[in-house]
Amino acid sequence: MKECQKNNNLQNCNCTYEPCSRKGICCECLQYHWSMRQLPACLFPDDVERTYDRSLRRFIEIYRDKA
Repeated sequence: MKECQKNNNLQNCNCTYEPCSRKGICCECLQYHWSMRQLPACLFPDDVERTYDRSLRRFIEIYRDKA
């Protein structure tokens, strides 16, 4: 497996949850959020990410008509 590129990942991470221990470690972030049927912050626009609503329902609402 390729070594984690945490520093590079942090440049694209828009997560505003400051005590998050998974920032920049995408594989852990994705696994964590998916276990709760959520998606990570990086898949949401900044204004939505700040609400911490990372639900699948919210993701679909945002992108439903933007194909």
